[in-house]
Amino acid sequence: MACVPVIDEDSCLAHGDCEEMAPAVFRVEDTAVVIGSAPADTLLQAARACPAAAISVIDEKSGEKLYP
Repeated sequence: MACVPVIDEDSCLAHGDCEEMAPAVFRVEDTAVVIGSAPADTLLQAARACPAAAISVIDEKSGEKLYP
C-alpha cells in the first residue's frame, strides 16, 4: 500500500522525532517537512512518535486517512 505523510504545520513543534524515525522522509526546520517516501509501516511509526500529533498518514490510492 502506498501512503503519504501530511504535516499539520500549525501543530508541528519541531521536536524532531519524525526525522529520527524516518530521516529519508522528514527533515525538521522551523517545522517538519516531507522530503521523501517510505513504506507504510515506517510512516505510521514516525507519525505515532510525534508528540504533537502533527503527522497524518494517508492512503495514496483511496485518500483514506490511516492515522490518526
